[in-house]
Amino acid sequence: MTQLVYSEAELLRSHDYAAPQVEAGHRLHGGFDASGRYVPPRLAVRGPAIEAWSDALRAAGGDLLPADSSLLAGIRFPNVAQQKWMLQEGLGQTFWNTLTITGHIEARGRVLADMTFPEMQDVVVEDVSAMGIGHLNKGLLKAHGLDEGGEPQVGIGGHDVMWFALRDLAFGANAYPEPEVPDNIARPESEIVFPDGISEGHIRTIFFLLNLLMIEFRAERGFEATETLLRDPDLFQDRRADAERAAEIVGRIRTDEEVHVSSLRLYLGELRNVHFDTPAGPVPGSEVVDPLWEGIVQWATVEQPKLAAEQQRELLHSRIRQHPDADRVLERFIALGD
Repeated sequence: MTQLVYSEAELLRSHDYAAPQVEAGHRLHGGFDASGRYVPPRLAVRGPAIEAWSDALRAAGGDLLPADSSLLAGIRFPNVAQQKWMLQEGLGQTFWNTLTITGHIEARGRVLADMTFPEMQDVVVEDVSAMGIGHLNKGLLKAHGLDEGGEPQVGIGGHDVMWFALRDLAFGANAYPEPEVPDNIARPESEIVFPDGISEGHIRTIFFLLNLLMIEFRAERGFEATETLLRDPDLFQDRRADAERAAEIVGRIRTDEEVHVSSLRLYLGELRNVHFDTPAGPVPGSEVVDPLWEGIVQWATVEQPKLAAEQQRELLHSRIRQHPDADRVLERFIALGD
């Protein structure tokens, strides 16, 4: 019989590594098997568990939340060609800032390891003990948080330190001053519309999980662009081998993030497939989850990109104007825009 109930210790278990991951002087999570293949942390049981819960969800007539990073396939500013042009013209601060800010945002994810979320069983009609949503406080979200922010108390870095390490490989340490990190990159909670009969805490948790999934999708688009730039033979020519190494680390982060996306799609798919207990009677989960998701998609694909592009355009044009040949560089930068 397929196992569907797990302990926290099982869900936090890592594989036995033949070698640890150490880069730019940092001990990082995960490691390598005997063949040299990178293996993410805390996946020995968590990976098979997510697959088992996904199979059970489909057997019950449901499926993972139907969404992927193609939602965010629209125009990016700056795009890869514009980033490359800036790097070639000695304007590397924008790319350096991107890598640094990504590391700081990943570090914030460490909060998942320390939070206790409302139990979904309190508002769901069906028994969730053999579902992923029945294990959110039993190791799943803790594992996610440790992936992002590491275990600093024992000297093991997560994605946060991985970004700083790969940044320093590509640019060298302390290439530019620390940038300002945005306060929030998710859709504001003030925009939640609370349905009747379900506690605010549970709705906020669902909204949080949906936002987290959208952030993972946005990250995937950014990681792809980052890897492309680091592997470009025209760039980082005086640090070519280190830049290739940096791209490898981005690839490992992307491997780690695959379980985050599949697990979040699982939780949200389970929530769509159950019924919420309300004073007016059971309500299909899809009627709760889908309106929240539609609002986040509208924000992330229409509203937020426009605002972000306007802010970035003003900043980058100002930065380019500091170049000794500003008119030429700016003209080409604008021409490379989508």
